[in-house]
Amino acid sequence: MMDRSTLYRMIWRWHFYAGLFVIPFILLLATTGSLFLFKPQIDAWEESAWRGPPLQSGAPVASPDAQVAAALAVAPGATLRSYRLPRGVGEPAAVWLDLPDGGGQREVFVSATGQVTVIINPDQRWSNWLQRLHGSLLLGRAGGLLVETAASWAIVLILSGLYLWWPRGRGLAGVVWPRLSAAGKRLVWRDLHAVTGFWVSGLALVLLVSGLPWTDGWATAFRMVRQQAGWVNQGSQDWKGGMVVEAAPGHAAHDHHGGNASTASPADSRMTQGQNFASIVALSERERLPFPVIIQPPHAPSRFGPPNGPDWKLSSEAQNRPLIRTVTYDAQTGAVTGRQGFADKHPIDRVINYGIAWHEGQLFGWVNQLIGVLTGLALIAIAISGSIMWWRRRTPGSGLDAPPLPTSRRRGLLLLVVIPALFLPMMLISLIIVALVDHVIGWENKPASA
Repeated sequence: MMDRSTLYRMIWRWHFYAGLFVIPFILLLATTGSLFLFKPQIDAWEESAWRGPPLQSGAPVASPDAQVAAALAVAPGATLRSYRLPRGVGEPAAVWLDLPDGGGQREVFVSATGQVTVIINPDQRWSNWLQRLHGSLLLGRAGGLLVETAASWAIVLILSGLYLWWPRGRGLAGVVWPRLSAAGKRLVWRDLHAVTGFWVSGLALVLLVSGLPWTDGWATAFRMVRQQAGWVNQGSQDWKGGMVVEAAPGHAAHDHHGGNASTASPADSRMTQGQNFASIVALSERERLPFPVIIQPPHAPSRFGPPNGPDWKLSSEAQNRPLIRTVTYDAQTGAVTGRQGFADKHPIDRVINYGIAWHEGQLFGWVNQLIGVLTGLALIAIAISGSIMWWRRRTPGSGLDAPPLPTSRRRGLLLLVVIPALFLPMMLISLIIVALVDHVIGWENKPASA
């Protein structure tokens, strides 16, 4: 049984090394995440340049069929992936196309008068670039796994920091509020680091945990658990994350804004010929779904699972996920063949979608955005103050100058992180690597200067 002093030193040392790895990621993720909270405003600003000429009073309005035809005309050989209803009268429609021969996707904006205003690769959108930087460092799956590893260790960093902060009989000064008038800058920086960490720890943990559904490691494991446990009411999961384990044979999951090109279907041909689509749009407008509202033709690639069935699919892609609804229409008659709302989802899916909406700052409007920004700023302050504390306490020429290694066996230190590692795959993998390096090189056995 280790004494309290030994345990404290163990956790302090683990907190130190976790911080060395995590701090650069905290600075980047907190900054990019705070910016991404304003995705609706960023998209609206970017799209304001693509509206086209204003709609004059009495001027004819292009039909949805004409808008789709105009989009297809600028990308010969492309097929329709989806049509986004205009935000309002006089606003452009956004037509998503799959280029031939797996050439990727293009987003075409068509004005209310039927004029193509821009054709753009979706990856070039500001919000999409910011999302990739935040989620994968623009490095694809390898970057995503690195971010997931950092986020997993950030959870340990926060939990260990709370243990180090615990008052242990001290007064409230330096615990609930910083002692800014204290003698010595080292104590001031310590209080700013510890007190800020205490106040933001709950919000930071929620952000970290709610971001796990976008990952590859954790989300893949959760997909498997979700499938085997039967935590499904209707359809596949509706959030992006993890490698597919439940798609139909021969099909992979596709993001609505990515994935493989679709194949033209009979329904695609009917649409481009102006049959049935206008009535589908009219039916869709009556549903009054929250913007952005997407119509997908039969057999088009779905967002995160197998391709759509033989029906037209209407759905909202609002970031406030509890507001999302989906309606399907018979391709021949336009009759409603299915409806799904938030209440129809499995409770597990609802919890995750609440978390995603909170993570993106859209669960309850600008207040959610403000809380997200303040959380990001607090995390940046913690990272900077922690770095300053380390720099001020280190002895020149002493290397990292980590907290001293306790004399007890380090197995106790490993036990402190084994439990969370069981629920965080990338942390478990990195922990095994650290243990192997430790065993081979023995760097943890070298006492560090106090």
